[in-house]
Amino acid sequence: MTTAIIGVGNIGGALARHLVRGGEPVMLAAREESNAAALAGELGPLASAATVQKAIAAADVVVFAVWFDALKQVVAEYAGLLDGKVVADPSNPLGITADGTPFRTLPEGQSQGSLVTAMLPAGAHYVKAFGTLVADSLANSANRTPRRAVLFYATGDDRAAAATERLITVAGFDPVKAGGVNEAVRIEMPGGDLHQAGGLGGRLLDADQAHAAVAAA
Repeated sequence: MTTAIIGVGNIGGALARHLVRGGEPVMLAAREESNAAALAGELGPLASAATVQKAIAAADVVVFAVWFDALKQVVAEYAGLLDGKVVADPSNPLGITADGTPFRTLPEGQSQGSLVTAMLPAGAHYVKAFGTLVADSLANSANRTPRRAVLFYATGDDRAAAATERLITVAGFDPVKAGGVNEAVRIEMPGGDLHQAGGLGGRLLDADQAHAAVAAA
């Protein structure tokens, strides 16, 4: 399975590092192609850099580790290449005020996941995943002992679920499903009750705690 990561900032870069450490090949792409090339060079032979178009075309799973506005642009431009792909979306409906205060850019209760799903071709396999921890925790909490930390995901697509569970496990976390795409709002920030920076109040959960939290809604 080939995984393309579009965007090599805090989330995309951390995920790429974890997957490579787990023995998974990744293809990296970014608006600034030199940034993707630099990270690929750092990570070694399991990582390669490509243009966004080539990375999407070559991948089985495409992770869009970019802000929502950039995600909309890329999906519109490359929608034809996404048919048949697993599309993983870690981004959040998050804006920042001039004084640094985060705010939700969508109406309360509306999931960004539902909007992204509507943008994709009918044959794409969408999953909300890899964005349920703050960047520092994602970077530093892989392979935690004695029990792994959880990454939640949300999808109603079996193919997307299987691919996501495999990649989360390879990355050093335990996967726990929050529900279908209609439940993606629970794992988005700000406000999601299953997001580390939302209802979890900064906590990292193990699998037992995470299943209990999903059921408690």
